[in-house]
Parts: sequence; structure tokens; C-alpha cells
Amino acid sequence: MTDDSRPAPTFQGRLQLDSFMFNASAATVGPRRSPRLSTNSSTAARPPASSKISPARAITKRKASTQADDSVGADDDIGDISSPSSSSSTASRTKRPRQKSGYAPPSVYAHLPHLPDAIAPNLLIFFIGLNPGIQTARTGHAYAHPTNLFWRLLHSSGITPRLVSPTEDRQMPALYSLGLTNIVSRPSRNGAELSKAEMDAGVAILEEKVRRWRPEVVCVVGKSIWESMWRVRHGRAIKASEFRYGWQDEKENMGLVEGVVQKEEEKEEGVVYGADWKGARIFVATSTSGLAATLKPKEKEEIWKELGEWTVKRRAERAAATAAAVMVERN
Repeated sequence: MTDDSRPAPTFQGRLQLDSFMFNASAATVGPRRSPRLSTNSSTAARPPASSKISPARAITKRKASTQADDSVGADDDIGDISSPSSSSSTASRTKRPRQKSGYAPPSVYAHLPHLPDAIAPNLLIFFIGLNPGIQTARTGHAYAHPTNLFWRLLHSSGITPRLVSPTEDRQMPALYSLGLTNIVSRPSRNGAELSKAEMDAGVAILEEKVRRWRPEVVCVVGKSIWESMWRVRHGRAIKASEFRYGWQDEKENMGLVEGVVQKEEEKEEGVVYGADWKGARIFVATSTSGLAATLKPKEKEEIWKELGEWTVKRRAERAAATAAAVMVERN
């Protein structure tokens, strides 16, 4: 028996989907918009002008900040910049004024001691430096600043079989027949604080030291030292075409003073004062200071390597001569 009270079957469902279908006749022209945008744009709330930064202004601000950071050098006092919350710390950064490089009288560093020579008879090489730096004077050891390449170049070139510490500078004559002195004895921060007059005055003192101790070779550690020696010897500045690193002509040998005879009281024990001595040959090496950046480290090594090769050969010859002398004595 059928129940006629039930509705007829249909595919409409309870949601009446026909009411949700798109009706082209009722559609409005143009894109649909959100109801919240239908209000008048003039009445819409806008952020304050002061809080809005244009892209161009933002780029300019970033660029200015970068330039300020780049202007701060490694040795400049930039304060504590570890706290990102402090915006005033960046603005307060100021570049410490660089110290002007120029002549400084001896009174400026009169409180610093002078550095004694490391010298002895029968030296293979007598190194002539410019003058003691501040750290060298304070520590009392030659080429003591960590950026100075002197001790590293001695080792890499073969002049010393191992890396020597600045604290061993007084032992160099006994260890490796190497001596140390300077053309100017007083300390200064750099070579620019010395005058040409006091450098030139040191040349005669160097000549006397070489004539008295008679090393085989004098190594001039730096171009400016050789320029001063040339100026005194030749009465004029050296020309660019005349300067060269490495071995110099034998006519430039050091310690030979024409017409001067070594007095007995000026002679040092252990030094052989033969009449056939032709003076100490000069080798001009590069400056080893960390401030001297004219030549690249590789170029400096190549120049010093030439002196190192001679040193290794000459040291072997000396050792062979000593061994032969011992054999003669035994026989």
C-alpha cells in the first residue's frame, strides 16, 4: 500500500541549489568588490605622514648608514656596538682622528730607552735597520712588533734554519753569526718622524762599526737607509735608475775609509785585521716593517731569498774550513 502524502522524488535536495546558480541578467557590470571598499576613499583612515617612509628615502638612509660603518677603521674607537636596541650608539660613532705623520723631535720619545747593538767578531751578516719602533723600545728586543716580517723573512729565506724569536736578538752573533744595529738609535713611531739630517749623521757611525768589527756582508734593511748612505757617500740623491735591491757593486763596499788606519786601541779582540780586507759587501733588502706595503710579500721573499742562498753556501764553506783546520791540528 503506498503513502500518497510523501513528496515526489526530485534532484533539488534540501538546499534548493537553483537559488545559488549564476544569473547573467541580474549580474552587475564590472568586477566584484568587497563591501568594505565601497565606502568613500576620502573617508578611509590613513597612517600619519610621519610614519610612512618612501622607498627612495629608505635607500638613502641605508646608504648613509653603510658609509658611516665603512669609515670606522680597525684601530678606531667605535665604542660598544654589541647592543642592537641602542639606536643612539650608531649615531654617536665618531672616527678617531688619525695621527699626522711628520718629524718628531727626540724629546717626544725621550722616556723610551735606546736599543743596544748585537755585534761580535766574524759576523756573516751585519743587519742595519732604520731605528727602534715603540714596541721594540718598550720590550728591549729588535723587530718586536708582531706585524714586522724581519724574523719570518730570515727563516723563510734560509738565513736562519729556524724561526727565531725577538727575545733571542742578543744571541744572534753566537747562534748564527748575525749582528744587528740601526742607522738612528733613538726610537720613534715610524720613519717619517726622523729627519734626513740625523739619518745622514748615522752613516759615519755605521762606517766606523763596520771598519772595527769587519763583518763579511752588510745588509741594509730598507730603501730609505740606502738612500741616506748614498746621499752621504756621493753628495747627492740616488737616481731611480741607480737604485736596485740586492747586491751592490764592490766599489760601494763598507768599512773602507781611504787614508784611515785602524788604531790599536780601536781594535776588537777576535777580529782579524788583515791588510787585504776589501770591506764588507752591501746587500740592500726590503723594509720588513708592517707599514711598508710598496712591495708584495712574495716580492720581498724573492729579494731576501737571494741573500739567504748566499748565507747557506757561505755557512757551509765556513764549516768545511773549520773542519779542515781541526784535522790539521790533530795531525
